[in-house]
Amino acid sequence: MLEKEKEALAKRIAGEITLSSDPGKTMRKWREIFGVSQTELAEFLGVSSSVISDYEGGRRKSPGASTIRKFVEALLEIDEKRGGNVIRAFSRTIGSDLPTNAILDIREFAFPVTVAEIVAAVKGEIAANEDLLGRKIYGYTVIDSIQAILEMSSDEFLKLYGWTTERALVFTKVTTGRSPMIAIRVQGLKPAVVVLHGVKRLDELAVKIAERERVPLVISKAKDENELIVSLRALVEKAEKI
Repeated sequence: MLEKEKEALAKRIAGEITLSSDPGKTMRKWREIFGVSQTELAEFLGVSSSVISDYEGGRRKSPGASTIRKFVEALLEIDEKRGGNVIRAFSRTIGSDLPTNAILDIREFAFPVTVAEIVAAVKGEIAANEDLLGRKIYGYTVIDSIQAILEMSSDEFLKLYGWTTERALVFTKVTTGRSPMIAIRVQGLKPAVVVLHGVKRLDELAVKIAERERVPLVISKAKDENELIVSLRALVEKAEKI
């Protein structure tokens, strides 16, 4: 099941670790994306938790090809035993191309940032679920909400998530915020945070959906789309230097 997608994901993880300036931190990022604890991963690999901790903390030399292969295979096997949710999420991101007019920018963070850092980058105000400011974010997608409504099918909407739902969906040209939140509610996949830019009057239903789905809702006060994207890209560069 999903063998091609699993193989593609395995290559992506292994390649990212191999090319990373800090392989240990990249291993930690992927372990956290899969929701696997150090203890669970160590038990699966038959090593002590301190071995995993040492790799992630940079206290062991960079992992060799054999170690990376075992690490990747372990994450995938653990995910499959849990129902394959991460592999399935990745499979939704490959296939047809994204409508270029709707997607203004899409990036992944080399190392995760928090919702609070996203809020700061977009000059935002939190409108719902302030208690989730510490949630980790692994990427972002900036979407022209009008073009998305006009051009994107239901299946294409799922492509907004890149390779993980643990990301920020940033909607521009928003008037009330109702349509983006309803779309998220209907699709079933929940982003880690939603940012609305251009809001004139925030709809109460948008806030209620955010609260129900436990998705932090942020109102961006950036002066325009360009400032929004420049600030988010600066956050990508900052994450690479951590």
